[in-house]
Amino acid sequence: FAYVMHNYGTKVTMVEFMPRMLPREDVDVSTELEKQYKKMGVKVMTGTKVEKIEELPDKVRVTVTTPDGKQEVLEAEEVLQSIGFRPRTKGYGLENIKGLNVSEKGGAIEIDERMATNIPGVWAIGDVTGKLMLAHVAEAMAMICCENIAGVETITLDYAMLPRATYCQPQVASFGYTEAEAKEKGYDITVYSFPFQANAKAHGLGENIGFIKLISDKRYGEILGAHLIGPDVTELLPELTLAHYAELTAEEIGRNVHAHPTLSEVLKEAAHGILGHSINMA
Repeated sequence: FAYVMHNYGTKVTMVEFMPRMLPREDVDVSTELEKQYKKMGVKVMTGTKVEKIEELPDKVRVTVTTPDGKQEVLEAEEVLQSIGFRPRTKGYGLENIKGLNVSEKGGAIEIDERMATNIPGVWAIGDVTGKLMLAHVAEAMAMICCENIAGVETITLDYAMLPRATYCQPQVASFGYTEAEAKEKGYDITVYSFPFQANAKAHGLGENIGFIKLISDKRYGEILGAHLIGPDVTELLPELTLAHYAELTAEEIGRNVHAHPTLSEVLKEAAHGILGHSINMA
């Protein structure tokens, strides 16, 4: 919304309580996105707490506390509050299902890997479970749930490895662990970033900002995560998530011939970079 309203000529200020934009994304992606928003003229205030919002006859007044502890008053015609999601489980009659496990924090319906609750015959999918709250994740959960109900062979979901897409501008896309998360989990990793500035298709589109950051396990070459910011990067995720699902390595991704010129070539270049010999970067 900030990007859209800014392009309509509106002066936009973003107030983020967390230390950086898109705090769940890799820090390099968050840093690049904030840089691009500031460059386009959007005021970004991270690590800032909203203390109160006052609706006046002709404007809205927002009092915030900045990271250094100082209070600041912002005034605007409108305020859009975007403070995240939580499971909506009230009003469905769940109280009539005796013994159903619902988490005290957030009210999510608790399920196992089959999408089954603790009550036989009661299943749940999607946002009400408090898992990764995205439409495509709910769809995948629904398929697994139905297959389990039907008693046919199915799979389980690793929610950390499912694709995430943020339709800001530039777009942000990711799956798997961030660099920090991979290190916290004890992996010995190799990390390589390849810029869209070195991609011919990006230059042709006139959108050559951003990069792909690929993270792999140094021992086996397994792809542990990928983090992208740039033109249409949400369209590049399927190759990466399929590679992870099929247990392909960075070498196998790099060996896959990518058409030229395409944005997907950054995947090949990053995979080669993981191996120490990117083609179009010194």
